[in-house]
Amino acid sequence: MGWIIALIVGGVAGWLASLLMNRDSSMGLFMNIVVGCIGSVVGNLIAGPLLGISGSVQEFSLTGLVIAVVGAVVLLAIVNLIQRGRVR
Repeated sequence: MGWIIALIVGGVAGWLASLLMNRDSSMGLFMNIVVGCIGSVVGNLIAGPLLGISGSVQEFSLTGLVIAVVGAVVLLAIVNLIQRGRVR
């Protein structure tokens, strides 16, 4: 059951991050879930050592959702930096 919650929270976190970073039109549902789940891992890597906060998307909590959104925003910012160098 934990992986279903992780997919749902990851999808919401990825969707919120894509709205914040103005990338919602270029991402689909699957990419929102992927970005949200990877963003949760990135967020926990950042928030754990710096702030002493940890959250998990396997059981729903507001802290876990916020950390996942922040991590997904960081991930999308890195992707934007990489894509900006490319010729489109």
